[in-house]
Amino acid sequence: MAAPRPLSRFWEWGKNIVCVGRNYADHVKEMQSAVLSEPVLFLKPSTAYVPEGSAILMPAYTRNLHHELELGVVMGRRGRAVPEAAAMDYVAGYALCLDMTARDMQDECKKKGLPWTLAKSFTASCPVSAFVPKEKIPDPHNLKLWLKVNGELRQEGETASMIFSIPYIISYVSKIMTLEEGDIILTGTPKGVGPVKENDEIQAGIHGVVSMRFKVEKPEY
Repeated sequence: MAAPRPLSRFWEWGKNIVCVGRNYADHVKEMQSAVLSEPVLFLKPSTAYVPEGSAILMPAYTRNLHHELELGVVMGRRGRAVPEAAAMDYVAGYALCLDMTARDMQDECKKKGLPWTLAKSFTASCPVSAFVPKEKIPDPHNLKLWLKVNGELRQEGETASMIFSIPYIISYVSKIMTLEEGDIILTGTPKGVGPVKENDEIQAGIHGVVSMRFKVEKPEY
């Protein structure tokens, strides 16, 4: 028999990273985007994961790498077309995540009407914290998120400000693609996104729950 796959290390074996864009009104405003009636979805590959202790890698093709702080929802079982009322039964826990974004590439993609793969899906574009079991977060819509770059507070937000709730997002995504155990859904970023450069240190946390620290590096290739 195959060895059990611990959810505490979901980033080693989880398949899908599903990301929700434009889920905080203040971030929509700062990006001069429109609030939509349905979530904006995009994907990252599993090679985007960066556990704490490894570095965020800045792609050679970007000169404007941004941090986006997000609550990640880790799935505990397989689900397809999950009813919104039952959605939380499929959640195993949570992780704090960064959706690292090559903003200059994203701007170009938007202008040309192209997908955001270059901007969002590069290697090491999804740093993750330690896994937080569901039992430790009774209400994921009542969390305070924060992020600092080199000790300076850049992002601070409350998950109560999400436009689309976690049960709605799980139900919506699962009607499009089957979600599997170990998959993670990134639920959007609050305002305050901004640039980082080589050798910057990013610290981030969920107040009273978990924190993490990463350094930004340029790959050798």
